[in-house]
Amino acid sequence: MVHADASNFAQGVTKEEAYEQVLLQAEGLFDGQRNWVCNLANTASLLWHAYKSLPAPSSQVNWAGFYTLDATKSQQLILGPFQGKVACQTILFGRGVCGAAASTQTTQLVPDVEKFPGHIACDGDSKSEIVVPIVVGEKVVAIIDVDCAELNSFDEIDRKFLEKLAELLAGACDW
Repeated sequence: MVHADASNFAQGVTKEEAYEQVLLQAEGLFDGQRNWVCNLANTASLLWHAYKSLPAPSSQVNWAGFYTLDATKSQQLILGPFQGKVACQTILFGRGVCGAAASTQTTQLVPDVEKFPGHIACDGDSKSEIVVPIVVGEKVVAIIDVDCAELNSFDEIDRKFLEKLAELLAGACDW
């Protein structure tokens, strides 16, 4: 049975090992639970604690969470479960890094958010960002959004594992 210990990450693990634990613990937490709010909330916590267990720059992650498709307005995301400072409540498809990921259905790996056209500064401390769409069928149902207070904090390892996590979430939730 998976419980609160799921978010205990050993110090000194590699980024790959931390992500492997996130995926393994998420699978366990999703077993028998298809509610997307519940699953995204637990996943936000897993990600937050995983990053905090790693050395810099990963430990400097200042926001980890989700935006979901807004059921009241097409082509708009609404704030979902997260860890970090308060955030923008809605984001239109095509606006900022999250909106770009949603409209293009592709991962956005941004080494310097100040150089991203139309970046939305929800947290002025954020310097780099990665956003991964969660796609079911042909439709974006949510995005994974992770911000860091350091430049160049995300790489192909982050992309690979967050895309695996997005696939897991796509199939594990009733959207």
